Amino acid sequence: MDSGTKDEMQPSLPPGSSCPGPEWPEQERAEQLARGAALKWASGIFYRPEQLARLGQYRSREVQRTCSLEARIKSVVQSYLEGVKTGVWQLAQASEAVQGAREALGQAHGLLQGMEETTQTLKPLREQVAQHKQLRVLSQLLPRLWAVPAAVAHTQTLIDAQRLLEAYVCLRELEQLQEETWAPLEGLELPVFEGLGPLAEALGRAVETVAGAAGQLAREDPALLVAAVRVAEVDAGYMASLELAPRDWRQRCLQALQEGLERTHFGTPLLPEPGALAGWLEALRVALPAELAIAEALVAPCCPPHYKVVQLWAHTLHSGLRRCLQQLLEGPGLGAADAFTLLHWALHVYLGPEMMGSLELGPEADVSQLEPLLTLENIEQLEATFVAQTQANVTQWLQRALDGEVAEWNREQEPGTDSSGFYHSPMPAIVLQILEENIRVTSLVSESLQQRVHGMALSELGTFLRSSSVSGLQPEGAASGALAPVGTALDELQRRICRLVLEALLAELQPLFAALPSRRWLSSPELLDDVCERTARFCQEFRRVRNPAAQLLLAEAERMVVLQYLRALMQGRLVCRGAHERTQVAERLQHDAAQLRELFLGLGLEESVQCAPVLLALRDLLNLRDPMLLGLEVAGLRQKFPDVSEDHISALLDLRGDVSREQRLAALSSLQAGPQPSPSAGHRALFSLVPAPTPALSSCLPSGPCA
Repeated sequence: MDSGTKDEMQPSLPPGSSCPGPEWPEQERAEQLARGAALKWASGIFYRPEQLARLGQYRSREVQRTCSLEARIKSVVQSYLEGVKTGVWQLAQASEAVQGAREALGQAHGLLQGMEETTQTLKPLREQVAQHKQLRVLSQLLPRLWAVPAAVAHTQTLIDAQRLLEAYVCLRELEQLQEETWAPLEGLELPVFEGLGPLAEALGRAVETVAGAAGQLAREDPALLVAAVRVAEVDAGYMASLELAPRDWRQRCLQALQEGLERTHFGTPLLPEPGALAGWLEALRVALPAELAIAEALVAPCCPPHYKVVQLWAHTLHSGLRRCLQQLLEGPGLGAADAFTLLHWALHVYLGPEMMGSLELGPEADVSQLEPLLTLENIEQLEATFVAQTQANVTQWLQRALDGEVAEWNREQEPGTDSSGFYHSPMPAIVLQILEENIRVTSLVSESLQQRVHGMALSELGTFLRSSSVSGLQPEGAASGALAPVGTALDELQRRICRLVLEALLAELQPLFAALPSRRWLSSPELLDDVCERTARFCQEFRRVRNPAAQLLLAEAERMVVLQYLRALMQGRLVCRGAHERTQVAERLQHDAAQLRELFLGLGLEESVQCAPVLLALRDLLNLRDPMLLGLEVAGLRQKFPDVSEDHISALLDLRGDVSREQRLAALSSLQAGPQPSPSAGHRALFSLVPAPTPALSSCLPSGPCA
């Protein structure tokens, strides 16, 4: 390739451009690596002498490869230069086009400035043209506009006369005339139309007033009601067709229907005076079904079907009544009678066949799916009020009845008797009857109220009833132990009454037991004969008392006599001087036990509940001849009477008079060493109610209570 060809292949640099800069460091490094690789290859190829003969072949092949690479490089560079040349030509053409557009825009800007000046010159003329058009329209509408004030006054007269349809037609004509002036006058509001807004509002209020008296008008003037509803419906359709802001006369009409209905029945605040609530609820029981019947027969035909008049009436009455009852419950507390009446009326009468559940009412009047009149909290509040006030009333009545009963039994004359000759008081039967009646009445309201009254009655009145009578109050299906607390309280009360009754007998017997035991007691049964005589005379009056109270009185009397007997034995008044006196004491105990047993058997007390057998157990302890066996006898006594203590045993050993200190300690130790009695033995307390003198320290066990 000659030098001329090479010069043609080289791209011409644009004017003002400089020569390329120095080679890049990477290029220099690449050349070095290439040279090194070539030298390494050449040294490997021509290392051996026999390969030098092929040097010419290698040279010619490398020359061909070099020429091929140079040709490819020249082709690439030529393509690049042609692309650059084309790009430069396109840039030049674009520059000329931009310059032409800039000149055209400048010319257009100048023209626009001229047109703006022309427009400012024509502005007054345009305003005069618009005024001319408005004056032409006004001149055409002037007769009609001149009649607008008279038409407004006439429409107001029609509204006052309740000629609602005619008034609405006049209002529509006036509004149409106003619409005809809006477009030509470009929305300019003429003063002559300022009265249309108040006029439309007056017509809307008239429609509301008529709708609020729908129930009365349906009977007296249904045409007026129909006119009001038609005005509301036609206006709703008209405003929707013109895509204007609705006046909501239809909604206001429905709201007025509801408000008028609530005002009729619930407008007057209810004052919870005693007895007023029952009368008010009874009036509603009659009025609400009648109102629904009127709505179905008279009001519904005057209204469109989509008003659902009967359903609207039922829901409105329900919500108004519910709100009224809520206000009533938030006010002063109700009495027991009013609380009971309201509970029964709301839970049973309201939805019953006499009112909202009547078969004469259609399905639209169903309110069973709405919120209940009374919430669960309301029912809880009313039940608690009723139970609390009933409990207070029962407490006062029982106190007065008890005071009267006490006064009756404290009179000089004998208490009344029944046909069998037993003492009789009608108060338990009366109390039971009243209680049963209260429980029966509360069953008409709810099971929860009945259970509350049942529990209250058992706690308040259980003390006046015997267990056999209280069981009659237990509801069917109730737990058998529900009356256990009442039975326990009654048993305790009966025992307290017995103790009060027997205080007089105790006062007579205490002087007699003060002489027991003694030498005279050992030799003569007179002391116990006097005890038995006075006891028999005192207990003869128990024949006028019915069982089980009579058995309880006799059992408590026998127990009191035995306790006084044991108390006398523990006082240490007598110490046996020998085996003969111990035998006498044992025989006297056996004789006295038999005498007491016969006495109370004769009075009618069952032998199984008598306490006199304790004297026979003491006889065995005192009659034991070998003191070394006292431990066994004491252990046996402990098994029979678990409440016997070391003090009692020491007092009995003192009565024997022949027990040494070692024998005493051995006998007392048997109380702790022997088997403990079973707590479920069922023995009645005896020794624990008898005080015993504290023995000397020498007679106590180291771990005993007296130590």
